[in-house]
Amino acid sequence: MKKTVHILLLAIILITSCNQNNTMKNFDPAFAHTVYFWLENPDSQEDREAFETSLQKFLDNSAYAKTKFIGKPPKASRDVVDGSFTYSLIVTFESEEAQQNYQDEAPHKLFIEESSKLWTKVIVYDSKSI
Repeated sequence: MKKTVHILLLAIILITSCNQNNTMKNFDPAFAHTVYFWLENPDSQEDREAFETSLQKFLDNSAYAKTKFIGKPPKASRDVVDGSFTYSLIVTFESEEAQQNYQDEAPHKLFIEESSKLWTKVIVYDSKSI
C-alpha cells in the first residue's frame, strides 16, 4: 500500500512539474500587455458571464497573444494592493510588432465591440523587457 501511495505521489509531482514548465514556456518576456477593467455593473452575474465569454473567445482566436492570463482581484492583504478593478488581463508577445498586430486583428476588435458597453474604465500598462 505504501509503495502504491509513493508511486502515485511521484506521478502527481512529475505531472505538475511538466505542466508548470509548459506554462512558463508560453510566457514571452519581450513585451507584456497588462489591462485592468472596471465593469459598470460588477455585481451583475449576467454582465460578468458576457465579459468572460467574449474575452475568452477573443484570446482563443488571437494569432499573436502568447501568455493569456485572465484574473480577478484577491482580497487585499496590504495597503499597497489595488483591488478596485473587476478583471485583469496579462498577455505577452514576442515583439512590439506582434502586439500592434494583436491590436489590429479581428478577434480583438470584436471583443471591444461586444464588451466595451460593459465597462466604465480600462487602464493599460505595456512593458518591454530590460
